[in-house]
Amino acid sequence: MLVVSQFTLYGDTSRGRRPSWSAAAPAALAEPLVEAVVTALAELGARVATGRFGADMRVELVNDGPVTLVLEV
Repeated sequence: MLVVSQFTLYGDTSRGRRPSWSAAAPAALAEPLVEAVVTALAELGARVATGRFGADMRVELVNDGPVTLVLEV
């Protein structure tokens, strides 16, 4: 399992084309949450890989399945 922090998923586009990320958790709060998820997954027996928190990363994957997007209007 690959766990990568991604604050841009919390982008709010309700006020136009430019998303706002002001409601996303600040790094001081978010980083321990991501680490807790990684720890919990590992304790459940998952092989977990991570990126570096806050880094600019390029991730490639093959997605075999549906994608769910939640758009609040």
